[in-house]
Amino acid sequence: MKKLQNFMVCGLTGWCMEILFTSTGSMYKRDKRLMGQTSLWMFPIYGMAAVIAPVSRHLTRCPTLLRGAIYSVGIFTGEYVSGSFLKKHKMCPWDYSKAKANINGIIRLDYAPLWMFAGLAFEKILMITNPR
Repeated sequence: MKKLQNFMVCGLTGWCMEILFTSTGSMYKRDKRLMGQTSLWMFPIYGMAAVIAPVSRHLTRCPTLLRGAIYSVGIFTGEYVSGSFLKKHKMCPWDYSKAKANINGIIRLDYAPLWMFAGLAFEKILMITNPR
């Protein structure tokens, strides 16, 4: 039951983070509506961040930057695997092929700091929802 709860919390948190992130693009376009977007496919992808809960227990003594880097690598892996699957079936809601630091249009290496922050945010949220 706790694993399902963590999955739901991470899925909803990821959706919210994505909507906030994509709405910042509206500011650059001077669109006062600040429209953000996501996809239903993103819920289970973000939900997979629930694996951070057990992983973080093994990383408690590691520096924050190292933990963030580990989470970033994990998120890149999940993004690449899920994106490859979705792209194969013509269902991938993102396409990074025009970005300079992309790999197969599926991940953007320049997003590493964002994924580090996201991983640490998931870690903190999961600690709050799963007190020891």
